[in-house]
Amino acid sequence: MKAVRDVWDTRTGRAAKAKEEGPDLPGEWSAYGVLLQYLLKRAGLNQQQLGDVMGYSLEQVASVEQGRRPAKAAFTTAAERALEAGGVLEALQGEVDRAKLPRFFRNFALIEAEVVSRFDYEPLLVPGLLQTEAYARAVFAGHSPPLGEEIIDQHTEARLNRQKLLTRVPLAELSFIINEEALRDPVGSPEVMRAQWQRLLEVAALRNVEVQVMPAQRGFHPGKNGPFVVVETHEHKHLGYFESQGVGCVVSEPAEVSTFALRYGKLRSQALNVDESARLIERMLGET
Repeated sequence: MKAVRDVWDTRTGRAAKAKEEGPDLPGEWSAYGVLLQYLLKRAGLNQQQLGDVMGYSLEQVASVEQGRRPAKAAFTTAAERALEAGGVLEALQGEVDRAKLPRFFRNFALIEAEVVSRFDYEPLLVPGLLQTEAYARAVFAGHSPPLGEEIIDQHTEARLNRQKLLTRVPLAELSFIINEEALRDPVGSPEVMRAQWQRLLEVAALRNVEVQVMPAQRGFHPGKNGPFVVVETHEHKHLGYFESQGVGCVVSEPAEVSTFALRYGKLRSQALNVDESARLIERMLGET
């Protein structure tokens, strides 16, 4: 895992890679398209015929087959049935979905999907795993330089897909500490924020999830250095993760991960407890 950090922590190397890749589409989408093309030929169908059977337009089928757009889960389900694919397209769906994520986050997304525990401190925004669709869309819409509508759609869909971790079986132990300022800072319209606060209360009611709020004006605390995540993999290996300005870094050095865990423990003790945090969010709802 150290190699992952070396890649993502080197700003000049990351920038060079991004420039070299340019507008190239994810290889996962192309691989899916090649497999779809093979299945079409095996079934003796063309793109138009498959679209008619599935209820999709010729353009939609063509764009997926050519790797220009990612297949959504509903498309894959319909294609599996129409082509009697035997599950081979469904086996690729997770990779196709993951490729919708921003490039810098994809390595950690692979780790995140299988963790047994995940502890998250976020001072600036509601954590991605807890965001509503409208809140996530507002975050991506504010990106600089601006993202195209299709990219916003893909990133939003991928972020919502990650939220399967909240209810995945076996359940993962999940903890979130969010600065009060992040909850009060308007992202999108007042309606978006109200729905987001309500979503936080709903998620906090899950038995494997804890949501705590770090109250405003708490003074200096270990979270002032920025957001970070600590996870435990299914192999019981502990890793850290942090990101800033479109650069993500996975930390595997035991001493550094231990520091992250120590800081998170202190933050947990300094934040409002779970019940106090829920009451604060309820008061915020009542104030609007």
